[in-house]
Amino acid sequence: MLITALRTLRTRWPAFTGSFVALSLGVALLTVMGLALASTLEAPDREPERFAAAPVVVRGQDTLRVPTPSGEKTKKLARPHPVPAPLVTRLKELGTVVEDRSFPVRVHGDHSRHAPGDLVGHPWSTAAFAPYRLDAGRAPRTADEVVVTGDWTAPGERLRTDRGTLRVVGTVPGLGFEDAVFFTDVRASRLAPVGAQLVVDAEAPAVRKAVRDSVPAGAGVRVLTGDERRYADADPDRDREALTALNALFGTAGGVTAFVSVFVVASTFAFAVAQRRREFGLLRTAGATPGQLRRMVLTEALGVGVLASGAGCALGAYAAPLLAAQVVDRGLAPAWFTIGDPTWPYHLAFWTGLGVALSGATAAAWRAGRTGPVEALREASVDTGTMTRGRWVCGAGLLLTALVTLGVSLSGDPGDLLHRKTYVTRPMLLITAVALLAPVVVRPATRLLTWLPARLPGATGLLVRANTAAGVRRTAAVAAPVLVTVALTGSLLGAVATLNEAKAAEVRERTAAAFVVTAPSGTGFDAAALDRLRAVPGAEISPTSSGAVYTLEDGVALIRSDLRAVADPEAFTATTRLPLAAGKVSGLDDHSIIVNEEWEEHTIGRSVGVWLGDGTRKTLRIAAVMHTGTGDNGVYVTAANAAGAPVDRVDVALADGADADAVAAGLREAVTPVGGRVASGDQWAAAASPGSKDTTRAGLFLVLGIALLYTGISVVNTMLTATSDRVRELTVLRLTGATEGQVLRLLAVESLTVTAVGTLLGLLVAGLNLAGMGAALNLLAVPTAPVVPWAAVATVAGACATLTVAATLTSATLPTRRHALARE
Repeated sequence: MLITALRTLRTRWPAFTGSFVALSLGVALLTVMGLALASTLEAPDREPERFAAAPVVVRGQDTLRVPTPSGEKTKKLARPHPVPAPLVTRLKELGTVVEDRSFPVRVHGDHSRHAPGDLVGHPWSTAAFAPYRLDAGRAPRTADEVVVTGDWTAPGERLRTDRGTLRVVGTVPGLGFEDAVFFTDVRASRLAPVGAQLVVDAEAPAVRKAVRDSVPAGAGVRVLTGDERRYADADPDRDREALTALNALFGTAGGVTAFVSVFVVASTFAFAVAQRRREFGLLRTAGATPGQLRRMVLTEALGVGVLASGAGCALGAYAAPLLAAQVVDRGLAPAWFTIGDPTWPYHLAFWTGLGVALSGATAAAWRAGRTGPVEALREASVDTGTMTRGRWVCGAGLLLTALVTLGVSLSGDPGDLLHRKTYVTRPMLLITAVALLAPVVVRPATRLLTWLPARLPGATGLLVRANTAAGVRRTAAVAAPVLVTVALTGSLLGAVATLNEAKAAEVRERTAAAFVVTAPSGTGFDAAALDRLRAVPGAEISPTSSGAVYTLEDGVALIRSDLRAVADPEAFTATTRLPLAAGKVSGLDDHSIIVNEEWEEHTIGRSVGVWLGDGTRKTLRIAAVMHTGTGDNGVYVTAANAAGAPVDRVDVALADGADADAVAAGLREAVTPVGGRVASGDQWAAAASPGSKDTTRAGLFLVLGIALLYTGISVVNTMLTATSDRVRELTVLRLTGATEGQVLRLLAVESLTVTAVGTLLGLLVAGLNLAGMGAALNLLAVPTAPVVPWAAVATVAGACATLTVAATLTSATLPTRRHALARE
């Protein structure tokens, strides 16, 4: 049968072209994702940036270290400690000490159109440690003079900023890692009184000795030299975090690629075998055994798999650097990110591709082996036996598994359904189940969709209804890739949209303030600004600060939770509605905390041990418990437990009889000198609602692009195979008087009907997934209706319909003409 299989590949190559293209593209994508994943596993350490020329950097405690039975656990502190004053005095005896300070700067007015959006201020004395060198002008000498990086402004210009009106007296070339504004050291110390690090012009051994002599061993002060000076830069781990996000993106895309590859290849082989039943019947009549037929089909799959996997690996090697360049250009990866030269992704992709081809053909081979000799005499066009016992068992089993696991998650951990790994993988189970059971619903669905067209004048509607209902295998084979694409579009984009809407609803529900006043990013309001806000007639203010607390769960897991520190719990209740499950906000005091149900300990009145944002160990009593929600509810403490955290938000309620416009004007007047922003409660809630991350959006569109690509391949291949087998049927239509246009119109309407069936099945899968997420959100006390991305679904369905109709008409035009002319 080996020779027969090879001859079949040669003579029936159009039938295998779709499988070859789909599999080779799948292997290419797996190769690309494997190479990209391998390149994200190891991030090279960044070299020092701001302090590349600094002799020694001394940094105060910035890390919480907690010993556990499984080793020391660490987390970055929300409020790093400054270098202790006695140590600073000791270091000044060794050499020149320059204290570093960093704070955001925002430009207003005309220059804001050209100014970078993430300007950061520093003392001028630290510029030499990068090193920055003046290319125009001079150093700043007075409080209103600055030197800036880049060429977006020039010496002599005046800038309106949240730090007052500044005069540019010099510029330095940018070094690529920040956009800086350098003030005099005195002005910088006033704008940022607390600094976490300093530079010492002294020998490193002498500095280390001074640190050992001046501070306790566990104080956490670090002496940074050489490459370790990078830890004094802003966000030194940003490369590793970006690569972790890319790792998740490429892993998700690789998983979906493997799933869709198996799905499309299995569907293609199954349909091809069904179309060849008369051929197999003839071979059985000639003496071929069922085992020989199975081996022939598997040999064909092996041939296609080897060729396609080899071609895919070659294509992936070419495409991987292009993908790396794209993610760098879009800012999703560091500028240095490139594809390495590991070999394991090629092995993984090749053998996976081969396995996909063989596994996809296994079921088809089993069906081929069951073909009887009588099939050679078969003339009927009506498909029978489309639902085998194995298909019933697998389809029903997968559907039951999907529903049971959904029920288990809803009853046990509904929050798990909100995780990306869950809402990306769960649709695959339902898609496979519905695709296996599709022949059961294809005939009723097509009859329903064609009920009205069949009753209209003309034979087109009647023929469409009869053909789609009779050719169940053909209809199911074309509907399957449409089902995959629509289901993934509705499920993935719908899940993200539903989560975003749920988080936005949480923010809106928590906000009862008439106005919300926010400080510039990374800063806070000083006492004078708060006094001016309190003095606004008709305004009742509730200042809060942001920060974090840390807790040890199960004795081994150090967990960070974001918090809001409340200055006045009574005023806080007038501006905020917390989603409480138990307790009252009024019970919050300096010795208590409000937690959410995610915490290991969340019983009212119980005590819980925490570390505050500066690393201070403290035991607090639980005053109230919030619902878990989408996971962004955080915790609440009083301002006494967030020492040093600046007030970055002030919620404002209106006093009885107060005029809202007058209060808003007074608030703006109070915070304009410090760059504060005043917004209504609704405006602030809309702006504060989290959206999708760039990597999440890129990953989703990559996944949907893969699905749409495979849809096109599968549809074209299926329609080429199916239409070539219908030449006799179409020729009969021509001979009975149908024009070429009528035949093509019939095929186009059939294609649209089949696409509609796939779209309905895809919407069914998406609806089940989104209903599960909606139920989970309701259980988590976030009553949000699932969001169906109708525009995206309609676009994808339209693209599928266009592909299906185009493939059908293209594959039917020439054969129909040729056979009609031959008969004439």
